[in-house]
Amino acid sequence: MISQIKLKEMRFYAYHGVGLQETKVGNQFVVNLALTAPLEQAVLTDELCYTINYAEVFEVVKNEMAIPSKLLEHVAGRILSKLHSNFPQLTAVKLKVEKLNPPFGGDVYSAAVVLTETWSE
Repeated sequence: MISQIKLKEMRFYAYHGVGLQETKVGNQFVVNLALTAPLEQAVLTDELCYTINYAEVFEVVKNEMAIPSKLLEHVAGRILSKLHSNFPQLTAVKLKVEKLNPPFGGDVYSAAVVLTETWSE
């Protein structure tokens, strides 16, 4: 059985970017996660200890989003690293960090970075 937990459209106001406006004024960001882990025991037992606590995952993402970075790649890499260290049962993570209305001087809905990482069980 392949088990995934998805957290969709977590929204944050943060100060990521290389431009002065981005670091001073900030912007809206959206984070999406798909976490893969062996969750068969949670399916069978209905016990929280056999799954990944969504609230704890959200706190990890929230804490990393609060640390300003120039690059979305760096933010995403930090989130992946922290998730893997806090939840060693993870076998894969797909993460999208999206900056809404990036200051390109044009009409662009968002700019995003998607990272996918797989670990051995």
